[in-house]
Amino acid sequence: MAKKILILAGDAVEALEIYYPYFRCLEEGYDTTIAAASPKPLHTVVHDFIGWETYTEKEGYLIEATAAFADIDPQNYDGLIIPGGRAPEHIRLNEHVPKIVSHFFEANKPIAAVCHASLVLTTVREHLQNRKMTAYIACKPEVEAAGSTYIEEPLHTDGNLVSGHAWPDLPGLMKEFIRQINS
Repeated sequence: MAKKILILAGDAVEALEIYYPYFRCLEEGYDTTIAAASPKPLHTVVHDFIGWETYTEKEGYLIEATAAFADIDPQNYDGLIIPGGRAPEHIRLNEHVPKIVSHFFEANKPIAAVCHASLVLTTVREHLQNRKMTAYIACKPEVEAAGSTYIEEPLHTDGNLVSGHAWPDLPGLMKEFIRQINS
């Protein structure tokens, strides 16, 4: 039976941070679901660094969310991926997201969080206490306010939580996530 992976997303999800994990999971033969507030085509964004003090944002491709957060039973999934971009700012406000995320911590199932995904994790502060993780540097205050130690390295694994700074770190992030899923 194929492993089942859940990806939580919304409009303004970073394009590489959803497409790379999604296709990598399909390549592994995992049954992979993209969930959002409602099933619909999601607008992705492309973040890049072109000499500004921060990243720029351009419109990206569309990707289909096939499930609604309200319809997700996290017990049916073996792992969770939370991509970054601006989507975490608003999906964390959905009433179902904290319950979904908490399940993966409580069941000790692999969680991959990249870039701004840490904003979603701050909704389950009880699971971040005394953890170590990394995220996009602008998220450092939220990571620390949630009770975690911010790690400066581009990748970090703390038990079932695999975290990465941004899209350039996806190969290492997905390698560890897949190792955990397959073990």
